[in-house]
Order: sequence, then C-alpha cells, then structure tokens
Amino acid sequence: MQRFMNLIAGKRVPSASGKWMPSLDPFRNENWCEVPDSDEADVNAAVQAARTAFESPAWSAMTPTARGALLRRLGDLITENAQRLAELEVRDNGKLLNEMLIQLRAIPQWFHYYAGLADKVEGGVLPAYKPDHFVYTTWEPLGVVAAITAWNSPLLLLTWKLAPGLAAGNTFVIKPSEFASVSTLAFADLIAEAGFPDGVVNVVCGTGLAVGAPLVGHPDVAKIAFTGSDNAGRAINHAAADDFKNVTLELGGKSPNIVFEDADLDAAAAGVASGIFAAAGQTCIAGSRLLLQRSIYDSFIERVRALAESIKIGDPMDPDTQMGPLANTAHYGKVQTCIEDAEREGAVFALGNNPDAVPSGGLFVQPTIFRDVSNDSQLAQREIFGPVLAVIPFDDEDEALKLANQSKYGLGAGVWTQDMARVFRMTKGLQSGTVWVNTYRAVSHLAPFGGVKHSGIGRESGQEMIKSYMQCKTVWINNSKEAPGNPFVMRL
Repeated sequence: MQRFMNLIAGKRVPSASGKWMPSLDPFRNENWCEVPDSDEADVNAAVQAARTAFESPAWSAMTPTARGALLRRLGDLITENAQRLAELEVRDNGKLLNEMLIQLRAIPQWFHYYAGLADKVEGGVLPAYKPDHFVYTTWEPLGVVAAITAWNSPLLLLTWKLAPGLAAGNTFVIKPSEFASVSTLAFADLIAEAGFPDGVVNVVCGTGLAVGAPLVGHPDVAKIAFTGSDNAGRAINHAAADDFKNVTLELGGKSPNIVFEDADLDAAAAGVASGIFAAAGQTCIAGSRLLLQRSIYDSFIERVRALAESIKIGDPMDPDTQMGPLANTAHYGKVQTCIEDAEREGAVFALGNNPDAVPSGGLFVQPTIFRDVSNDSQLAQREIFGPVLAVIPFDDEDEALKLANQSKYGLGAGVWTQDMARVFRMTKGLQSGTVWVNTYRAVSHLAPFGGVKHSGIGRESGQEMIKSYMQCKTVWINNSKEAPGNPFVMRL
C-alpha cells in the first residue's frame, strides 16, 4: 500500500512515532493508501520550521514582488498537475472527477490573483495635525498561520487560505482532514518546485485531537484559518482566545433556496437539484432547505423529484456519473441516522427510502426529498451534509424571509424570482454571507466568501482578504528641534 509522508522544513518525513493511518476510497469502500498518524511532536517540529522560515532572510527579506512571482509559478504548476491532483482527491473523498478537474483548473486563479496583490498593499501618510510629527502606517505579516481544512474540497479550501496568506508574507503549517490528506501532501511537492524556501509551507497529517488541538494551542501560531463544522469552530475559537490569536472560521450552513411562483421554474428546479445533490450534498453551501411558494408547491416538487430520479449515481471517475458516494464511513453513518431521525419525526418522503436505487458496495445514499417539513424540526435545522432536501411551504415574501432567517446558520441563500424589486428586498433582508439570485453555488477569487451567525467569522477570497493575514503598524516620528513639553501629559 502506497504511503505519503508529512512535509516539515522542506523534507518528507513520517510521523515521529512511526504510526500510520489508512485512507479510504469511498467508491470501492476499501483502504488505498496510508498517511502519517502524527502527534504533538510533529506539530512542534512543523511550527518551529515555519517560525524559523518566517524569520529567515530568505523569506522575511524577500520583496512582495518576488513573493508574487513565486505564487504565480505555483499557480502555473497546479495547472500542469491538475489531472493528477484531481484524481487523488477523487480517490480520497469520492467526489466527481469532473468537478475536481473544474476546481483544480480554477485554483490557479487564486494564486495568480494574490500574486498580483502581493506588492499592492500600501500604507499611508497620515495628515497629522501636529506640524512637528511625521506619521505613517505599514502592513506586516502576522507570522505562522495554522490552516486546518475539510475533506470535501481539500485543495480549494486550502487555496483560499494559502494564497492570500503567502502573498502577505506569512508561513504555514497545514493540517488536512484525516479523511482526505493525500491531495494536500501531493500538492506540497509543488512548493519547493515553485521556489519557496524550506519551511515556508509545512504539512502535518493526523486527527483533530492529536494534531489539530496542539497546533491551535501552540504559542508560536499567530492565526488559525479553519474550515469545518460549527462545533469544531467553536472549540478552535475558544482555544485561540487564550492567546488572542487571529481566526478565520468558515463553518457550516443550512442554506435556504427560495423559489417564488414567478420564477423560471425549469431553471429553478435545476438550481435546486444542483444546490443539494451536487457533490452528494457534501458542501457547506448546500441548499438543503427548499422554501417553496404554496401556489406551485406540488408541481415544483414533482419537477425536482424527476430531476433527482434521473441522476446517474456511480463511479466518480466516470465522466458520465453525476453523483458519487459519501466521503467516509463515519459520515455515511451520520447521514443515514439523520434520515432515520427525520422519518421518526414525521417527515414525509417525496423521494428516497429505496436501497435498490443506488449501486451496492460503495458509500452511496439515494437523493432524498422530504416534503411538508416544519422549519423548526431537526431535519430543517441540523446540517446533514448529504443529499437530503427538506421542502418547506410559504405563502408570501414576508413568511419566506422569516423562515429563511430562522436558523442558527447564515452562509448562503438562493432566491428564484423575476421580480427585481423583490430581489433587492430579499437580498437585503436575508441573514447570509452570500445570496445567489437565479443561480447557485457560484464562487470566485474576486468575491469574498463566508458566513454570519454560526456559519463563521471573517471572509475568504477578494481583494481585502489579504489584510486579514496582516497587521497594521503606525509610526510616529518627531522631527522638531524643540524640547518636548510637559513629559507627564499625553500629547493629543
């Protein structure tokens, strides 16, 4: 069985303990490789390497323009290796090769974008009202960043952290999910090839308890950038507060997809199906609550049900497959439990509950639709992270907005309507980090992404996000030849 190793200080190394853990191919439902089962000793070595690299002249004295050149080269190398990296992600998490290829071919845009921004973060000279003082600001990197990523889109989620963080001049210790580490380890081969000094980027594999916790608590880590569940994000936020660490937390969602009677119903049905069944529902922005105007309730459910029944489920490497398996055994069990709980809660199947509808062998779940769902039920409030749609009726715009906002989450929302006045009212009223109108699941390196409430803190992507990996310094210079006044009075 193939083994992949950690990257620490530019060297490929096993865990200090010599332990390994398997990685599951969810389509074949069998282990296909091993990665290091690391612990605190490996974390300490990686953070020390990152700290040494941050302080070394090879990185600290490098101009922002030179950093940008390295980022551009890294983006080019990702393009050259997109097929291999995408295939590794499919083996690790079961997502479609078609989707992973799209992601891997888009990821270089983030590195190219922040390569261009690296030397464009400017301080300013302040028009201080004291004629004998010169005052200016500069922006400086934070230091060592801990990037902790999820298993559903490992390299895309890593890129959202790594590209702006490196452009700002930080160094990194990356902890990929223990369920999907291989593509990140393979990607790390490109770091040295692009020309980054040893130790600027380090990768340590392991569990959240053995690696994530000591990494978050390490005193030399200045910022934590995390993607995952709200429960894990809460624990990280508490731990980071002890040392006043900066955090960016991109957490869960229970996103409403709101369809009004005046929408283009064919386009809306396709958008709803894509929003919940693409990636087998394993996305934080999954449109898992369909809020549906009562006047089109039954007919629209039939449209979505017909689309869901036509989905080709199978081998994620097959270009004709439209939905693959769930990513790992533990998550498969959780989704099945959520479906069983919804049944016990009284939810009504519009589609699902048919084990013969999916291939045998892999971790497959049939696209599932529950109708007539109460918005305060577990089904409507709990993030399932699977291909399970809860359909909730509403009568008018005010009720739709009230139902949409009755959630602890606020990551994404969709609105389907032809009424532009309604578009502006809904986008203003929705408590959500992103609102899509007559589309869904669109992201870009240009557009900030993140949530409100339990969906997180901070944003990723976009021009201003590079400053979330930096800190502002203000400098006062007294250029007067006169002696200062009373030294015991603050100069205001």
